[in-house]
Amino acid sequence: MAFSSLWRTLRDRSGSLGPDAVLVTPSSERPFVVDSTDEERIAVRYLDTDEARTLRRDQFAVLYDRLASNAESLSLQALPAGVEPYASVLSLAPQFVVDESTGEMRYAEVGDEESPFRRPAWTARTEPERVRDDALLLVDHLDRHETGDPGSLSSTALVDLYVLLSDVQRGSDRLRRRLGDRLLEYVGPDARLHGRFGTVYRTTRERRHPKDDETVFDALDDAGIPREWVLGVDVEKLDVVLAVTDLDESDVYDVEEQVYVQKTGVDEEAKQSRLQGLKDRLEALESADADRLRDDIESLEGRLDALLVAE
Repeated sequence: MAFSSLWRTLRDRSGSLGPDAVLVTPSSERPFVVDSTDEERIAVRYLDTDEARTLRRDQFAVLYDRLASNAESLSLQALPAGVEPYASVLSLAPQFVVDESTGEMRYAEVGDEESPFRRPAWTARTEPERVRDDALLLVDHLDRHETGDPGSLSSTALVDLYVLLSDVQRGSDRLRRRLGDRLLEYVGPDARLHGRFGTVYRTTRERRHPKDDETVFDALDDAGIPREWVLGVDVEKLDVVLAVTDLDESDVYDVEEQVYVQKTGVDEEAKQSRLQGLKDRLEALESADADRLRDDIESLEGRLDALLVAE
């Protein structure tokens, strides 16, 4: 297969992905979309940072020559970050087959496998989008069920509520940490920063890690402190002993059993379907109702502003 034919295939397939599909990079799994194509390039944009990249035809030719002419395979895990999107786009052509068990891409004269790097756009949402969507689903679930009395809920409703609470907690906590790092640029030592809903301030927490044993023992010896005062059982070493000897766990551990439930899976398609239904209902609101809702929100904001000024 001539490279010119492959290039046409790559341009056609990458340019026709549509709004419901994205590509992800093989190793880092960064989602990106194709913005445009022309005779010499494919322009892509990473969704997690909105960074634009230009994938050039001559670089695709280099990869094609290596894989097609030399019958070599390409280790996807070892790719530099800048080369990853090239491999993702190459996988759109049926001649490039990805062996997910070995993490390698190879050229085949006849191939028709779907690219493993093409994903539904829903699964490649940004972190803020995931938090927003999960929060909306949680609000809907709380509105539809009497969650103040867990005993009145069916097992299915309980599972759904537990999963949504877990997803909102994890997603919002990750986002909170990212925003906290950014806020440190605005909040100086002993300073406070006020928002509409609260106040933040810079705080410092120290984490202590023991120095190496020799340094610690020398310091104890110099201070006349017996080493025995700080010596104790090393749990990691004790676990190794348990693994390689006949010593019973109950001989060295007091074991307390704790029973709890753990989320083991999330049905993203079900969440997407329900969320789309909620969005459709919001869009279907009659304009008068929507206008009244906006007026109520603006009135509430005005009263809150007045109270803040009065303080």
